[in-house]
Amino acid sequence: MYPAGNLLIPVPHGQLECILKAPREAAARGVALVLHPHPLGGGTMHNKVVFRAASALNDAGLVTLRINFRGVGQSTGEHDEGRGEMEDVRAGLDYLAEHYRGEPVTLCGFSFGARVGLEVGVREERVRDLISIGTPVDKYDFAFLEACRKPILFVHGDRDEFGEVEHLRFLVSRLPMEAHAKLAVIPNADHFFEGRLDEMKRAITEWSLEQG
Repeated sequence: MYPAGNLLIPVPHGQLECILKAPREAAARGVALVLHPHPLGGGTMHNKVVFRAASALNDAGLVTLRINFRGVGQSTGEHDEGRGEMEDVRAGLDYLAEHYRGEPVTLCGFSFGARVGLEVGVREERVRDLISIGTPVDKYDFAFLEACRKPILFVHGDRDEFGEVEHLRFLVSRLPMEAHAKLAVIPNADHFFEGRLDEMKRAITEWSLEQG
């Protein structure tokens, strides 16, 4: 049985199914939008990498919002090859801006979620910093990141099937100095960080805490 979310956000195509979670201890010091991998490959907000990433950000003191892209779970609409999904990202940001006014926003995406989310986040004034997990540099064009002026963390397995780590290193080397880009390479990890999820989570929590 498909596990339900705890929140439905109204959008022009109907609704987005979401899970909103606050940190366990102390007051939140920010918010984060967390995005899942490709829907046509079975990606949902319940993906293990997405779940662990959100948990990492909770541990760093952030309220997290995971959304199901259109056509996934209880989210209405149909998959739109990334175009409509960017609107879903903006809807998630709208929700956070309305309910957590003035809080700094981190945008975190895994795989397809990274590709869609980063393109929105680079230009979106409400987003302070960015996290890209399993960046599929061998599958999509990420040249738009050369315009990035925000702190950005890349977490990547050295055995990732959709992004040769050296290709990602080259991309990171081309980012502006203002991005303060950091690449955390997880040894012996594939695209889904099988057996290496704890290391992935730790890299995200530590970097997020560094951002203050």
